[in-house]
Amino acid sequence: MEEESSKQFSCDICKFKANYEYYGSKPSFVKSLVLLEEAYLMRDPFTSDAGLIILGAHCSTCKKCVCLTGECSLFYTKRFCMECVYSNINEFPLEIQEEIRKKQKG
Repeated sequence: MEEESSKQFSCDICKFKANYEYYGSKPSFVKSLVLLEEAYLMRDPFTSDAGLIILGAHCSTCKKCVCLTGECSLFYTKRFCMECVYSNINEFPLEIQEEIRKKQKG
């Protein structure tokens, strides 16, 4: 959980890239926030408040770096890349399995 300056986040699945300012769960620039996972963050350039944008995190299973889009990852108690979700779909609750299968069908 270190303060970072101008490092680059890159999603291993969709290849989205953006500079991040912080990696961890307690960003110093938003004192009242504690995230449920260690994530890559940047300050929101569109607000003057202490806003932030969460860019992504690591899959808790395979450790890939993934963005937060539904095509790349899922957060269910922990972050999972969609590849690990699909290969372990039966480990998730039925409601989550149904949502994932609906999304797969398009």
